Amino acid sequence: QVQLVESGGGLVQAGGSLRLSCAASGRRFSDYAMGWFRQAPGKEREFVAAINWSGGSSRYADSVKGRFTVSRDNAKNTVYLQMNSLKPEDTGIYYCAGGRIALISTNYDYWGQGTQVTVSS
Repeated sequence: QVQLVESGGGLVQAGGSLRLSCAASGRRFSDYAMGWFRQAPGKEREFVAAINWSGGSSRYADSVKGRFTVSRDNAKNTVYLQMNSLKPEDTGIYYCAGGRIALISTNYDYWGQGTQVTVSS
């Protein structure tokens, strides 16, 4: 079992930056691919970024490529999402997720409770 807790959300102006963190407890964090998703009001949850177990591979949604960077520190059981050049359309609740899955998959086993990101124009 893995518990995930996100932090780092908040209110930021367009063009600004935020770094989200997701702390994992439980065993074998380094075995898991980790992903970030977001859900805007009235919309479906969507994929944002993912990173493989070692941190050597990652992938991004087209809407965030070049602006967001996902990374992880397995010694700290933490995954990060650095978000730069934020836009109002990046507003939403951001969730991290983990699972022993391939990087291309979105079928994660574990989910955090989410952290709110609001980007003002």
